[in-house]
Amino acid sequence: MDLFSHSWTALRTAVAELADEDFARPSGCTGWLVRDLVCHLVIDAQDVLITLVTPTDAEPTRDAVTYWEVADTPPAGDDPLDALIVRLAAAYEEPWLLKFHLDDVGSAAGRAAGLADPALRVGTRDVVLTAGDYLSAYVLEWTLHHLDLIAHLPGAADPPAESLAGSRRMLEEIAGAAFPASWSDKDALLVGTGRRAPTDAERAELGDLAAKLPFVIG
Repeated sequence: MDLFSHSWTALRTAVAELADEDFARPSGCTGWLVRDLVCHLVIDAQDVLITLVTPTDAEPTRDAVTYWEVADTPPAGDDPLDALIVRLAAAYEEPWLLKFHLDDVGSAAGRAAGLADPALRVGTRDVVLTAGDYLSAYVLEWTLHHLDLIAHLPGAADPPAESLAGSRRMLEEIAGAAFPASWSDKDALLVGTGRRAPTDAERAELGDLAAKLPFVIG
């Protein structure tokens, strides 16, 4: 629960510190500008709020790791929902409106997470898991999107070290294999999820794991 709060606060702070012109820069998400990614984060925050007030008595069917599904190919940016996000983001017109909305809804999501009983069973995306597992899963979401946010913003702060390390461990569980110990957590996440291609040297270090890349998380 603490890592959820830490990673989410860091991501919202990174958005709050963006200059207006940064919203028109590309993000690390294919087909999305920074403003589109920030709009997606508003939707994410709404999802957290909705999920935490959707309790169920059903037995859990997923945990923090199995919550995520691995797709065969990276997103191309032409999915109908992706296109909707682009239109929604454009409708804000002024960057400060997006900042305000994310701060408003995002703060509420953070407070709800802090008040949630980790053992509470909640339903989302037709699966059931504990609130603790759900929030733990979202550490990976926040960390990857923090990397997406700053992908073309030189000098911007990275996600917290604890978030990067926790997300790497989760990705390795999803992959069923460990990335080279010499790699930084950031590089393991970027290469492992297809956010950048491995160098020839990195590919050699990966060995058989290279053939399984990328692990497209969704």
